[in-house]
Amino acid sequence: MNLRTREGWADVAKGVCIILVVFWHVITKHVHFIDWGSAEGIASLWATFSAQLLPLRMPLFFLVSGLFAASAVFAADRAKAGRRVGLLLSLYVLWLTIQTFALALAAPDFDTARAHNVVEYLAELTISPTNLWYLLALGLYLVIARTTRKVPTPIVLSLAFIVSGVMGMGVLPDLGNLWQVIQNLFFFLLGVRMRDLVKRIAASVNVWTALAAGAVFAAGIGGMALLNAREWFGVWTLLCLAAVYFGMSWCVLLDRWLPRMTKPLGWIGQRTLPIYVIHMLPLAVIDRVVRGTGAAEALANPAVALVYPLLLTAAVIAICLLAHNLLNRIGRGFLFNPLVVLPRKEPAAAGTPAPVNDATLILPRQPRAPGQYGPGGGGPVDSDATMLLPRQRRTPNQYDPDERGRV
Repeated sequence: MNLRTREGWADVAKGVCIILVVFWHVITKHVHFIDWGSAEGIASLWATFSAQLLPLRMPLFFLVSGLFAASAVFAADRAKAGRRVGLLLSLYVLWLTIQTFALALAAPDFDTARAHNVVEYLAELTISPTNLWYLLALGLYLVIARTTRKVPTPIVLSLAFIVSGVMGMGVLPDLGNLWQVIQNLFFFLLGVRMRDLVKRIAASVNVWTALAAGAVFAAGIGGMALLNAREWFGVWTLLCLAAVYFGMSWCVLLDRWLPRMTKPLGWIGQRTLPIYVIHMLPLAVIDRVVRGTGAAEALANPAVALVYPLLLTAAVIAICLLAHNLLNRIGRGFLFNPLVVLPRKEPAAAGTPAPVNDATLILPRQPRAPGQYGPGGGGPVDSDATMLLPRQRRTPNQYDPDERGRV
């Protein structure tokens, strides 16, 4: 997949997924706890709608992540994957720590997983991941994908499907999001191993296949509910596959037909990291203000209930992006790249640009070599550091005053 394709449906899909993640948390951690009075039915409809998208959000997110991670998985130099793993795990530890202390201070009653002692903190670092579990999962997935890169694709995907199917049965004890970490490995490996097939499928999508995908997805949701088959082996994974194809199809079509309208989604899709790690903090503060000051009473009418979750989702995302911009401007961009190697500050000659402080310093692209990419054949998705990290914004004192950095 070349950069032009990256700028299209894949980033649109990432943008859609991160918006749905924030929307889900808005519903389950805030809207759910408001007394809506006569508008309770509308609030319940939003909750039901968001719940139906569970098979879509993270599986599609991990499929696209797998597409972009393929070059690190099959690279001749294992250090490339190693740096990414270290980066992801350090981000998880850093933001888990930030979130633990920030929520304790700003919103101690907010309904989300938060460690109250050292034992709980260690559990959240390992066996009971919090809402930041995507970072932990992606780091572990890269280790597994790299370790098994020489194993034939049918064996790898078959084993991953079996594991995913078992996790979908609900056999694992309630340990936070651990079941999701294990269950979604299949979709990441699918993106890594079947990237060429995904490219061909994306290129062949048309309105009829997209409509058919929607019908299959809807029928799957209805059939699973009717038969109470949620915990049957493989049913949840198959439903997720249908949802992924449905989501991918419409992202492809929207990007193909309405590129200007989907450009904002692609822009957001290239900035998922700050939204993902920050969004729970402003949401927690808003929840405390709304429910602690009596402001919730003003929301209890049907018109507000209809638009409030959408407006709040947009507001939380905007706050995250503004916070990311501000942190970069004041020299705190390392919060989004703890392993960045900063150049030594030395006086620069007049007219000589300073070295770029960018994630690509530690995540350089590596030249492709024939036969480098394993059993899938062809070249992998071009690896761009913005898939996992936004570029660090240039600090005001680092460049000429008239230069403008881009996150």
